[in-house]
Amino acid sequence: MASPTLPAVTSGHPTRGRALPAFLFVGWRWISRSPAVAITPILLPFIFLYFLSLISPPSLRPLEIVGAMLFTMQNIGSWVLGDSATWRIECQLQDMFVASPLGRVRYLFGIAFSNLIAMLPALIVLSALLDWVGRSDGHPLTLYAAGVLFGSLVVMWVLFSAIGIAISSRVRSQREIWPVGNLTFTLLGMLSPLYYPVSILPPLWRDAAHFLPATYAALLVQGALGLTPASPAQMALYAGLLGVCAAVGLGVTLQLYRWGEQ
Repeated sequence: MASPTLPAVTSGHPTRGRALPAFLFVGWRWISRSPAVAITPILLPFIFLYFLSLISPPSLRPLEIVGAMLFTMQNIGSWVLGDSATWRIECQLQDMFVASPLGRVRYLFGIAFSNLIAMLPALIVLSALLDWVGRSDGHPLTLYAAGVLFGSLVVMWVLFSAIGIAISSRVRSQREIWPVGNLTFTLLGMLSPLYYPVSILPPLWRDAAHFLPATYAALLVQGALGLTPASPAQMALYAGLLGVCAAVGLGVTLQLYRWGEQ
C-alpha cells in the first residue's frame, strides 16, 4: 500500500508574517499560565523607588520613575539572554530556527517581542505613575515628552535585546545563564544615571557613564520632561549620541552573535 504524502506547499499558502505573531503568542501564554511573570518586572524597580523615596527629595520622584522605566526596558536583555540560551542549550530549538528561513535578525526580534509582552504591565504601571506624579509635581507628561520617552524605550529595547542574545550565544551551560545575565544588566543599569542626575556623580564615574547608551536615553527623557536643564542643541546632541551608541552596539553584538554555531 502506498504511503500517504503531504500536500505540497503552493504559492497560495502564506509563508511570511507568521513568525512574529507566534512569538507574541508565546509571550502571552507565558503570562497567562504564570501571572507572577508579569509581577516580577514591577517589583525590582519598585524596590529601588521605595528606598529612594525615603532618602531623596520629592522633586526627584519623576526622574526616578523615568529611571525605573528605562531600567525595566534595559532588563529585557537579561530575559532575552535567558530564553535564547535555554532554547539553544536545553530545548535545542535554535537548530530548528537556523534550518528555517527565519534568519537571526527576525529570530532576535521574535524573542525580544515575546519578552516585551511580559514587561508591558510594568511599563504601563510606571507610565501611569509618572503621569500622576508629574501632574502633581508640575512636570506633566506632554505629547512631546511622551514621544521622546517612547522613542528612547524602543532604542533601549532593541539594543539590549541584541546584547542579551549575543551573550546567550556564548553561554555554554544552564548554570551560567542566571549569574551572567544578572551581573551584566544590573551592572549596566547601576552605572548609568537612570535613577539620579548625572551631575551628582563623582567625576570619574560621570566620565565612565558617558560611554553607556542608557546615559543618553536618560538625559534625553529627563530633558524632555524638564527634569534637568537641556537646550534644543543639547537635546539633539543626546539623541545623536544615543543613536550612535545604539548603532555601534548593534554592530558589535551582531558580530559576536553565533548563529548556527555550537
